[in-house]
Amino acid sequence: MPDLLSLSNQTALITGGSSGIGAATARLFAQLGARVAISYNRNPQGAVEVQKSIEQAGGTAVSVQAEMLKASEISRLVQETAAKLGAIDILVNNAGSLVERVTFDKMSEALWDEVIDLNLKSAMLAAQAAAPGMILRKHGSIINIVSIAGRNGGGPGAGAYATAKGGLITLTKALAKEFAPYGVRVNAVSPGVIDTPFHEVFSTPEMIATFVKGIPLGRVGTSEEVANVIAFLASDAASYVTGETIEVNGGQLML
Repeated sequence: MPDLLSLSNQTALITGGSSGIGAATARLFAQLGARVAISYNRNPQGAVEVQKSIEQAGGTAVSVQAEMLKASEISRLVQETAAKLGAIDILVNNAGSLVERVTFDKMSEALWDEVIDLNLKSAMLAAQAAAPGMILRKHGSIINIVSIAGRNGGGPGAGAYATAKGGLITLTKALAKEFAPYGVRVNAVSPGVIDTPFHEVFSTPEMIATFVKGIPLGRVGTSEEVANVIAFLASDAASYVTGETIEVNGGQLML
């Protein structure tokens, strides 16, 4: 029986791969046989640690710095990944951040643009840069990491982030329709409250406790649990799945 979850002989680019969900995804992809490019911006130490852990386990990985707010940097990231590891088969658009919690009455134009560009525009640019090669080979998978905030409007001061992630859910469907005729699948994974550096920065323990009260499974999730779903969508086990957003939230939001 074929191993449908195998990613053997495939090249995967994971943006925001130096910590949290991105790092867990990089490690899992490598375990499944993929050659992995770990993209980072301001956390070279984290990226190198992920790379070394993959290499020590017998896998193949590189780390590449890129500023995800610039189209030229994203284009260079895609080109450098392909040059080092081979043509990109899988793109995981994980780079993003809330940046800071700000209510709309205090929202500046500059902050709004930064949040939208980092969480939405960067994914579009990365897909735009990586997709041509996938289309040429008639094979590929793009997975966008969205958020429960894109479904429910987000927590306090997270309106811009929620708007960007909601837009990314819609972009996922649009790209899926455009790329499907060429054998390229586009899906999204929507994490709920996950134990990552994101919440260490943007959520207080009291906020986390409040969130957990609304989660039927009674706990926050782990990066590894989200990575498992990302790997499924990247694999042949999901060969007939495109345009979908899978919720990974312990039952906090059921659609």
